Amino acid sequence: MDRECCHITKTTERPAKEYKSLINRLNRIEGQIRGIRKMVENDAYCADILTQSAAVTAAMNAFNKELLSNHIHSCVVRDIKNGKTEVVDELTALIQKLMK
Repeated sequence: MDRECCHITKTTERPAKEYKSLINRLNRIEGQIRGIRKMVENDAYCADILTQSAAVTAAMNAFNKELLSNHIHSCVVRDIKNGKTEVVDELTALIQKLMK
């Protein structure tokens, strides 16, 4: 059974390079979050914490952009080629969520 995205199982098998890149980004973000927690625990200055929080937001946005691009180039293209044009509605809804 095909386990790629946009099917009943809703999973995606990623190429090793893509997987590693996404995991590396998430690991960096996780480290940033731990750093912010330590700053709060150590009573760091609010503006410094907010600066780090903004950096996490930017890192999450970069993660989302990379994942969205990968999704469009793989799952969306494949589904359109297979005549599953409802993926365009799914993509539109997804982009709207990301833009909130």
